[in-house]
Amino acid sequence: MFSNFDYSVIPVSLPFIWKGLLFSLELTVIAMIGGVVIGTLLALARLSGGKFLALGAKIYVDLMRSIPLLLMILWFFFLIPLIIGEPIGQEKSALITFTLFQAAFYSEIMRAGIQSVSRGQINAGYAIGMTYWQTMGHVVLPQAFRNMVPVLLTQTFILFQDTSLVYAIGAKDLLKAAEITGQNYGRSVEMYIFVSIIYFVICFSLSMLVKYFNKRIAIIR
Repeated sequence: MFSNFDYSVIPVSLPFIWKGLLFSLELTVIAMIGGVVIGTLLALARLSGGKFLALGAKIYVDLMRSIPLLLMILWFFFLIPLIIGEPIGQEKSALITFTLFQAAFYSEIMRAGIQSVSRGQINAGYAIGMTYWQTMGHVVLPQAFRNMVPVLLTQTFILFQDTSLVYAIGAKDLLKAAEITGQNYGRSVEMYIFVSIIYFVICFSLSMLVKYFNKRIAIIR
């Protein structure tokens, strides 16, 4: 089956594959950081008790979670230039889309983490004169982040896998790099196998990290 494969194409294509991998990792890291920050604010808004603030956050989260990511990528890529009157490029469009989309998922994770903290600790914060936001920042969020580390990491390697969807708008991620080099050298199958291995190694490593943090948190509890 593999007798006709020519893996000599892999070494010569490494610079381009490396560039695509760097963009995939950059997209993952930026979307994760931005998503966690925005998602935490959304979670706090939903739990704040403010009617309109909570409703606005809920609508945003429900909307983002109800639309397929691929469709969202296409919408942002084609609609934002029409709105602002100038193109923003595939990579920048992907960064914006992933950050805003993932914020909805990180929001639900953080909301669960916040609700996992004992209500008594929140009441203790109020008892010593802290405001809602001070209590959340100094008492609740540090514990919520610790509790949610495994779930946040799980969502992050799902996010890394999903970066391959930017292929649809021509962004030069890892998958797109494999396609271009495979076409250039006439060895598409070899390149797709190679990047599949890269995806597997990175995602498997992250899954092992999730298991490690699960054990650490279990020991702390």
